[in-house]
Amino acid sequence: MKRTAQAALLAAASTLLLAACSNAEEAPPPAEAAPADAMAPAQTTEAGTIVAVAQGAPDFSTLVSAVQAADLVSTLNGAGPFTVFAPTNAAFAKVPAATLEGLLAPAGKADLTKILTYHVVPGRVDAATLTQQIQAGNGTATLTTVEGGTLTARVGAGGSVTLTDEAGNVSTVTQTDIAASNGVIHAIDTVVMPN
Repeated sequence: MKRTAQAALLAAASTLLLAACSNAEEAPPPAEAAPADAMAPAQTTEAGTIVAVAQGAPDFSTLVSAVQAADLVSTLNGAGPFTVFAPTNAAFAKVPAATLEGLLAPAGKADLTKILTYHVVPGRVDAATLTQQIQAGNGTATLTTVEGGTLTARVGAGGSVTLTDEAGNVSTVTQTDIAASNGVIHAIDTVVMPN
């Protein structure tokens, strides 16, 4: 079983590394959950800051609104580097509308800040590095977030990389290595929640 897990991790790492060399004319992968062997890093030319890159991606419009509401724009425009596990619009759509509305309101700023900073890891952790950390950790990697909590990364069913939050909720990485001048963004399909 250990050998099978190691083989899966090695296959995922190899696929991610090969994907990094893919042709820039290829279409990006769909925003839905995809196995690691189907994920390809995003192709960018001149990368701006994390906020600028997110603003240029229509699938991160809810995230951008949340970052603005939490007053985190200047932080995420800072030197970093940061790794952001960025919920897509579809991920935010899974959050009950009343809850999301409350978080985006001025009274929800503290809770929203806590949630958003839980999606940020200090340093630049690209897909290859994350896969290496998972392999070195015998199938899991613990990531300490800017918020202070932890996320557990592992290779899930079908070879996809997943994150488990402190409450046990699981999010799948759907797109990797979206380059920014001050870090890297990985798209995820579910908003992760701190304790």
